[in-house]
Amino acid sequence: MLTTTSAQQCPFMPGGEGGDAAPEQGSGAEQGGPTLSFGGNTPYVDYAGIDTLLSLQRTRTDEPAESAFLIATQVMELLFTLVRERWEAARDALEADDVPGAVAWLRRACHAQDVLNDSWGLINDMTPTEFNRFRDSFGEASGFQSYGYRKLEFLLGNKSAAMIRPHKAMEPVADELTRLLERPGLYDAALRLLHRRGLAVPADRVERDWTQAYEPSPEVERAWAEVYADDRPGNDLFLLAEALMDVAERVTRWRHLHLVAVKRTMGRKPGSGGSNGLNWLARHVEQDVFPELWSLRNTI
Repeated sequence: MLTTTSAQQCPFMPGGEGGDAAPEQGSGAEQGGPTLSFGGNTPYVDYAGIDTLLSLQRTRTDEPAESAFLIATQVMELLFTLVRERWEAARDALEADDVPGAVAWLRRACHAQDVLNDSWGLINDMTPTEFNRFRDSFGEASGFQSYGYRKLEFLLGNKSAAMIRPHKAMEPVADELTRLLERPGLYDAALRLLHRRGLAVPADRVERDWTQAYEPSPEVERAWAEVYADDRPGNDLFLLAEALMDVAERVTRWRHLHLVAVKRTMGRKPGSGGSNGLNWLARHVEQDVFPELWSLRNTI
């Protein structure tokens, strides 16, 4: 008969049967429990920077909803970093002709994107009156000023040198955005791989001015259609196409969730960063990521 030790193995549970704490003396190793005595901060606090992390929720009003708004924003920024790391790893794998590696990184990115999308749930029950009670406190601050999110857009092919301008005074940030602007994005790397595999991807999609936003191509759509003509599990290009679609679908979902959150909390008021708010977001939602992977579905 097997007995579970999951309670003892969980890092957030005290040791001992039924969650009882191990005795304080010694390391706790003799009883199979955790170490309970430390001379300063616990190693967990130091490793994860918990004190610093929890000091960053500096609200500016007494409105309780502001805390949820601020925490949700910070959680999203952390997840932007994780998604970017995984998309960059996938891009680099594609450039190295490692399709299985790229697909694996894209799948991992999708897990992070799912958590990112779910994070809207932290604030999507906020009422307009709650939002109004702290909105003035953040002045011109706006999500479009997020350089973490801008890196994701550049990796997706939505390039715009003008969007680096808000960060010019932050030289390391501007330099990193410029590097992303000037090199192939995730989809560019996929098309370059298709070309190397002998598919008829046009030359102007293999080498081009990477600082320009990606524009759809009928020839690229036909190349992807050729990939989809062989949907056997052993076709790594087909698996890549579907992994890219998984990413693209989650990006679309993120944008739609953003739109709905804004519509619910502030309607059609102008955005805090100077945009026309809901209309600007609605146009963004309609912009397909990896467009030929969507359009070919009209003809397959």
